[in-house]
Amino acid sequence: MPAVTRVDAEVAVVGCGPVGMTLAILLAQQGRSVVVAERKPRPYPLPRAVHLDHEVARIFQACGIGGELARITEPAGIYEWRNGRGTTLLRLGRVGAGASGWPESLMFHQPALEALLDRRACRLGVDVRRGFEVTGLSQDGESVTVRGADGRVVRARYAVGCDGAGSTVATIAGLPARDLGFCYDWLIADVMLHEPRVFDPVNVQVCDPARPTTAVSGGPGRRRWEFMRLDEESLAELNSEARAWELLEPWDVRPGNATLERHAVYTFGARYTEKWRAGRVLLAGDAAHQMPPFAGQGMCGGIRDAANLAWKLSLVRTGLAPGDLLGTYQAERAPSVRHAIDFSVELGKIICMPDPAEAAQRDEATAALAGPEPAQAPPLPGIAAGVIDASSPHAGSLFVQGTAGGRRFDDVHGAGWRLVTIDHDLAPLDPAASSWFAAIGGRAVTVPGDDRVYRRWFAGHDVTAARQRPDFYLYGTAGGRDGAAALLDHLRTRLGAPAAPPEGACP
Repeated sequence: MPAVTRVDAEVAVVGCGPVGMTLAILLAQQGRSVVVAERKPRPYPLPRAVHLDHEVARIFQACGIGGELARITEPAGIYEWRNGRGTTLLRLGRVGAGASGWPESLMFHQPALEALLDRRACRLGVDVRRGFEVTGLSQDGESVTVRGADGRVVRARYAVGCDGAGSTVATIAGLPARDLGFCYDWLIADVMLHEPRVFDPVNVQVCDPARPTTAVSGGPGRRRWEFMRLDEESLAELNSEARAWELLEPWDVRPGNATLERHAVYTFGARYTEKWRAGRVLLAGDAAHQMPPFAGQGMCGGIRDAANLAWKLSLVRTGLAPGDLLGTYQAERAPSVRHAIDFSVELGKIICMPDPAEAAQRDEATAALAGPEPAQAPPLPGIAAGVIDASSPHAGSLFVQGTAGGRRFDDVHGAGWRLVTIDHDLAPLDPAASSWFAAIGGRAVTVPGDDRVYRRWFAGHDVTAARQRPDFYLYGTAGGRDGAAALLDHLRTRLGAPAAPPEGACP
């Protein structure tokens, strides 16, 4: 009888930024054992990402930190683009809740977010090993061995590189990135104002060829300014505290009324890894894709990766789905990522324009299209192929979150596989179907009568049942008991389980 490989964990996550910790938490909540290897010996104390959207807020809610999220975020509202004379070129955004039951856009302080994630992971028993610099990876048919510079070793069934741009995991696994050739150097200045100040709009891009500039919220009590390096400047000239204060002066920000928390020059680029998997090694977040910051989707894309990958790894590890389920991860996520990269680049082309003549032409063409009402950013594409019933109406689209008893729906009924219905007659009847659905974390929930979000959604989509995946995308929808039962049979077959008896009702 062959020996069984001993492992330290089911999944090894490399990198404990927001993406890595979100993945670790989601896996731990499903009963999976996780080791996180992090190169830095202590949490990074300075801000980096500052924006998250409603869908990502719902994922953080699913991680168990939704109740604390409001304390470290503030709604972003309108995102305005102006030229150097103050003419509005573009207005994006929407005030109020998005489809996921959270504000459409939120600004946050990354160290505060990471502290929430770290505490949650600790409570769940996630094994975080700091000061673990990965220098080697090897794998066989059963496990992955992760080796550190100090001699430490972790063995796991799968390893996921969440170790950012220039990923060590991607390099060792032979998963190179394709560079799209769009890159600019920007000085980032993160500031804490000594007195509260109202900024309207909260976030603004100044498309001035004399100095393209970004001014956005950095979370409650904080602001971020970003200044593009001009052709005649060297990196050394731009990357100094004195230069940062000089550029902040026109904004009435100076040492007497503000604290400069950080200044650093970053090169914003656009690239993606063409393969996100090599055997038992996978990539997520910036390890797999990077984009300019202008659409605020860099970290968001990585959190979506984690939400997509976590439930698939869990099902494979419990034997409730075959290993080839992991092949749907990149297939489902890559179209959304490429859309976000392309949109970010197009926005970047508007602001990263140092030539005055070209900027004047841009201003004339763009200002003529700017209306009084803000435009919606183009939605990210849903899932066209993967773990969905493609023949079902609305399959692959992001599902809404309503309320139950005055609370957010997921806080009452949990996140996971859900059959959400507006019809009590669709309650589970067939024991085999009910048992299997429960085994994958499924639950049937009837929408309360006082919820407007779900009832409006069902009325507008002409269905009575929606089968929601753990990452809040729809596996499919149906009308009536027979349709819902058929949808469940389709899911069972898709995940490699026996089909329910023809007369079986939907759970």
